[in-house]
Formats: sequence, structure tokens, C-alpha cells
Amino acid sequence: YDDCNFKLITPGEYIDKFPNIQVSTPCRSSWGANGYSEVWLNPTNDYAHKHLHVAGDRMVELAHMFPNEKNTIRRKALNQCARELLLAQSSDWLFIITNGTMVDYAHKRIKEHIGRFTKLYEQIKSDNIDKEFLSDISKKDKIFDNIDYMIYY
Repeated sequence: YDDCNFKLITPGEYIDKFPNIQVSTPCRSSWGANGYSEVWLNPTNDYAHKHLHVAGDRMVELAHMFPNEKNTIRRKALNQCARELLLAQSSDWLFIITNGTMVDYAHKRIKEHIGRFTKLYEQIKSDNIDKEFLSDISKKDKIFDNIDYMIYY
């Protein structure tokens, strides 16, 4: 008999509740070719990683600069930055490049998302958000409607 008497908690809440846990470091592995990250990091696509890392660091910077932003337009821009970063980080683009299928398309998508992210990042930092640009890109690749940029805090 199972009365389903349980409560869902986050990993962080579990660690707070049960701090005496075993620490482990799993081996790197993947479903990709040869069982590790070769598909996503190789000479055909390694250029993208520096841009993805910079954008990731900048997203964290923005979240710390504007914690729980109340300004509606800035909050929308911050959420769109988070969305563009996730879209740029899609493993599909690097996978496509490695496999040599629609390579130009994958390069284009990485460039577009990093470009949109960077433009918004600069606008947010200069407190000069182009509302028309924000509205336009918010309609493209409409995904993650409920994203909250504070996940990068």
C-alpha cells in the first residue's frame, strides 16, 4: 500500500535537509559518437564555445546587476537574453556542424542568437532598450514563455 505521502523538493533543499551525503564525480560520458563530448567539441565547431562562455558569463552578470527586476521592459529584455542564450547553447547546432548536415544553417543560428543576446546585453547595460527590436525578436523562435532570467543569479 502506497499512500503517496511524499513531498517534492529541489536538489538544493535535499542537501540542506540531509547535509551528510556522499560526494561523487561521475565520469564524463555521452550518447554521442565514441561516448564522450567529441560531437560537441571538435575542430569543426570549437569556435562557438568561446562565444557561448562569454554570453553565459554576461547572463550571470546581468542577473546580479538586476536582481528581481521590477521595470517591465528591462525584465522582458533580461528574459529574452536568457532565451537567446539557451537557444544559442542548443546542442543541435554543434551536432549539425560535426555531422556536416546544414552546416551553414547551424552557423547562422549560433550567430543570430549570440548576436541578439549581445545587442540586448549592451542595450540593458546602457539603459537604452530598443522596444521594437525586443518585440521583434521576442516573436521569433517563441519558446520558454515562462523563462525567468533569475535562474542565472
